Amino acid sequence: MPFAIEITNLHKQYKGSFTPALNGLSLFVRKNQIIGLLGPNGAGKTTSINIMCGLVKPDEGRAAIYGKNCVKDKLEIRSMIGVVPQQIALFQHLTGWENFNYIGRLYGLSDHTIQQRAGALLERLGLEKHGDKRVGRYSGGMKRRANIIASLLHEPSLLILDEPTAGVDVQSRAMILSFLKDYREQDKTILYTSHLLEEAEQLCDEVVIVDEGKFVVSGAPDELVTNTKDCRRLEDVFLHYTGHSVRD
Repeated sequence: MPFAIEITNLHKQYKGSFTPALNGLSLFVRKNQIIGLLGPNGAGKTTSINIMCGLVKPDEGRAAIYGKNCVKDKLEIRSMIGVVPQQIALFQHLTGWENFNYIGRLYGLSDHTIQQRAGALLERLGLEKHGDKRVGRYSGGMKRRANIIASLLHEPSLLILDEPTAGVDVQSRAMILSFLKDYREQDKTILYTSHLLEEAEQLCDEVVIVDEGKFVVSGAPDELVTNTKDCRRLEDVFLHYTGHSVRD
């Protein structure tokens, strides 16, 4: 099966809202790619991700992860995906190791497997000396990296990241981006959202721009820049298709 993600004609309007969050969105993500899902505030990115994770049910349309329906096959999908939310999804009063042990057991992993996988990830992401510290004492960059580790303990085939480098230092950003490239090389697929378009241009094999709940354009960053008039970088392409109006 060539696609990791298949989204077809998704519609979603929340109760009390005057405009739909998704208005016929369709997109397809090939396996073993780093895909940037880009769009202004309110474009439908978060709703799309929530539907993929089985947290929100669409009004119309279909979403599938590796051929599994995101409404009917939620339990199977949850074992296939790892989600790194923008907010730190860790217990601040527990140590890194205590967090990983708790989360790993939720996935049904043995203590030995948790120790092995978390240990390797702590070392790869520069936290091997900090596993016994309370997460509340971590720096912003350390929390971001620990957040990623928690999502990877069950070795998901699809990793979804929402602004994974927001507010981190240059060194942490470089380490995170390097790790994501390495993870993709393990036959994994990564869906990544960010407002840092220069970062997306460097990291992503392909980007998908959405706006007003609809697909706008997709392609390799360099191809989009080359094929869009008067554009020299991905940010120019983004503004070309979404406009300069501020979105709140």
